[in-house]
Amino acid sequence: MDMQVSFLDRLFESGLLIETGVEGLYGRSGRFEDVIAAFERLIDRYGAADGAEAIRFPPGMNRAYFEKSGYMKSFPQLAGTVHSFCGCELDHVSLLKCMDEGNDWTAEQKATDIVLTPAACYPLYPTVAKRGNLPEAGGLYDLQSYCFRHEPSNDPARQQLFRMREYVRMGTQADVTEFRQIWMDRGVKMMAEVELPVEIDVANDPFFGRAGKMMANNQRDQNLKFELLIPITSVTKPTACMSFNYHQDAFGTKWGLNLADGAVAHTACVGFGLERIALALFHHHGLDTEAWPASVRAALWG
Repeated sequence: MDMQVSFLDRLFESGLLIETGVEGLYGRSGRFEDVIAAFERLIDRYGAADGAEAIRFPPGMNRAYFEKSGYMKSFPQLAGTVHSFCGCELDHVSLLKCMDEGNDWTAEQKATDIVLTPAACYPLYPTVAKRGNLPEAGGLYDLQSYCFRHEPSNDPARQQLFRMREYVRMGTQADVTEFRQIWMDRGVKMMAEVELPVEIDVANDPFFGRAGKMMANNQRDQNLKFELLIPITSVTKPTACMSFNYHQDAFGTKWGLNLADGAVAHTACVGFGLERIALALFHHHGLDTEAWPASVRAALWG
C-alpha cells in the first residue's frame, strides 16, 4: 500500500495525473496522453497488417445488451449504471430541498437505458450478430473505449475509468486459439521493445461470491485466460497489463454469432490496459519521458 500511495503521490506532484477527490478517478496530462498515443501506434504496427475492422463505441452501452450479457451474474460488484432525474417540477423542488439539507438526493434518480461499458468488447457481440452470419474467414475487430469498474483504490494502476484497446477474433476454435497465441507472442515482443520486464501467467476474472470461486477455478483449469504481468506498484503482485481470453462458444451461443456455414462461432480477445502500460513505462523508466532510454523512445516515437 505504501508503494502504491508513494507512486500515486509522485504522479500527482509531477502533474502526470490530476487528482479529482475520488479514488481511481484521475485527469491525465498531455505528457501522459502522449505516451498512450505512442503505445497505441506500437500496437498498430504489430496489428495493422491483420486487417481488423476498426470500431469505436462510446463508454456507455445499451442496458438491454448489458443485462443479456450476464455481467451482473458474475461481476455485480464492478458494474456502473447511469441514473437521471425523471421527475416533475414538484419533484425538482423536493430534490433541491434535499440537497440544501445535505440529505441523499440520489434516492429518486431513475435508471436510464445506458450502462457504463465494463469492457470494450461488450457492445461488439450484439452488433456483429445483427449483421447475420460471419464471412467465410470469420471476423476480426479493433476496439478502443473507456471502461468502468467500481474498484475504488489508491493503486494508480487500478482505476475506475480507464481505456482498453482490444482485438477480438470470431471464427472456429482453431482460428481463435491461434489468434490468441499470436498475440501472446506479440505482447512479449512489444514489451521487450519498450524494455519492460514481463511474465505471462494463467489467470481468472474476479467472479463474485461462492459460486464465483468455482467459475474462477474452472477458468484457470481450462487455461481460458492468461495475463501479461508487469511490476508497477508491487514486485510480488505484478499488474495485469494485457489479457488473452478464449471464450469458447459462450458469446457465440448467447448472441447468435454464427460462422458462414451456420455453426456457432468461437471468440477470443486480447486486451491492452492503456493506462496501466503507461504507468509501467513511467515506473520503470522515470517520470520524465525525455530521459527515457533512447531505444525505448525510438520504439515509441521513432
